[in-house]
Amino acid sequence: MKPHKRLHIFLAAVLFVTSLQTTASAKNRFKPVEILVEQSIADNVFPAASIAVIYRDNVVFHEAFGRMTYGKNSPPVDTSTIFDIASLTKPIVTTSIIMQLSERDSLDIDAPVSRYIPEFARNGKENVTIKNLLLHNSGLIAHRFLIKTCRTADEATASIYNEPLRTQTGTKTTYSDLGFITLGKVIERITGNSLEENFSTRFSKPLGMQSTLFNPPESLHSEIAPTEKDALWSLTEPRPLVHDHNAALLGGVAGHAGLFSTTEDLLVFVQMLMQEGSYNDSVFFSPSTLKHFTRRNQGSRALGWDLRSLNGSSSSGQYFSTSTYGHLGFTGTSIWIDPEKELAVITLTNRVHPTSENTKIRRFRPLLHDTVIKCLDLDDK
Repeated sequence: MKPHKRLHIFLAAVLFVTSLQTTASAKNRFKPVEILVEQSIADNVFPAASIAVIYRDNVVFHEAFGRMTYGKNSPPVDTSTIFDIASLTKPIVTTSIIMQLSERDSLDIDAPVSRYIPEFARNGKENVTIKNLLLHNSGLIAHRFLIKTCRTADEATASIYNEPLRTQTGTKTTYSDLGFITLGKVIERITGNSLEENFSTRFSKPLGMQSTLFNPPESLHSEIAPTEKDALWSLTEPRPLVHDHNAALLGGVAGHAGLFSTTEDLLVFVQMLMQEGSYNDSVFFSPSTLKHFTRRNQGSRALGWDLRSLNGSSSSGQYFSTSTYGHLGFTGTSIWIDPEKELAVITLTNRVHPTSENTKIRRFRPLLHDTVIKCLDLDDK
C-alpha cells in the first residue's frame, strides 16, 4: 500500500473514533435529561416524548423516549414520530404567516379586524385590531365549545364573528382560541388561499418539513402518537384526527390548533428563527420583523408568542433569560427559544393519552428546562 493511502486511512480512522467519542461525550452530558424523561414516563406523565436541544447553532441533543401508549407491546417512538402539536400551531403557522404579510405590506396589524372581515365588527368589536388578537387582549372569551351550538364549520365561524366582548379591548389579557381562529380567517381573506396552503407554500415546503401538516392521511396514522378519544363528537361526518374539538369542527385546519409535526421538522423551523428569519440562503422574514413580534408588550405576551414571565414560575424554568420567547401546546408540547443564551428546547409529548385530565406535565416542563441548562453549565450565567 502506498504511504499516502495509509495516511488517508489512518486520518479517516482518527476522525471516526473522534466522532464516536464526541457523540458519546454529548450523550453522557445529557444523561440527567434522559433519566428525567424516563422517570417521567414511569410516573405516567406521558407515554412518549421527543426532545431536541439547539445550542449555539448546533443540535446538541435529540432523542425520543417511550412508546406510543403505555401498553407493553405498543411500538416505541423515535425522532420521526409525529405529534399533534396543538397550540404550537398559533406561532408556527398563524403568527409566522402574519409576520410575512405584515412585512410585505399585505396586512396592517394596527388595523381593525373588520377591515379584512367586516362581519367581525358585530356586537361592539369594530375597534378590535389584529394586534389585539395577537396579544390576546381583544376582550373575547377564552374558549367556547362550539359544537354545542354549531353543526358546520361555517356556523362555527359565524358564531365567533357574533361573539360579544367580555372585557373592554386592551384592558385585560385573556388567552383566546377564538381570536386565533379569527386570525386564520384573516389570512385566508387576504391571500385568497387556505391557511393550510399558505403554510405549505410559505414555510413547510421551502424548509423541507415533510412531516408537518394538517389532517395527516390515514397512511400516516400509525406514525402519530395517539392523544385522547373523543366521546363527545355528535356529528354524522367523520371526525378529523386533531385532538382540539373546535379545530376538528373547523375541518382540522384552524388558526389556533390542528398542526402535526416531528422534532426533526421543528428543529429546522426553530433554527430558522434562531438565524433571525433566514435558512439556507432563503429569507422568510427580516430580523427586525422577528424582533418586533417577539418583543415584550405587556405582561408575558409578545405578538403571537408567549414570553418567559418576569415574576413567578415559568414552564421554561428558572434559568432562561427574560428575552426568551416560545409557546405551549395543550397536548404536551412546547418550544422555548432564548436568544441571549443561543439556546432552544423543543418538547413533543402526548400527555393527553389516554386522558387530558393528566396534568403532571406542569411539574415536568420547568424541571426539563432547568436540567438542560445545568447539563450545558449555563445555570450560573
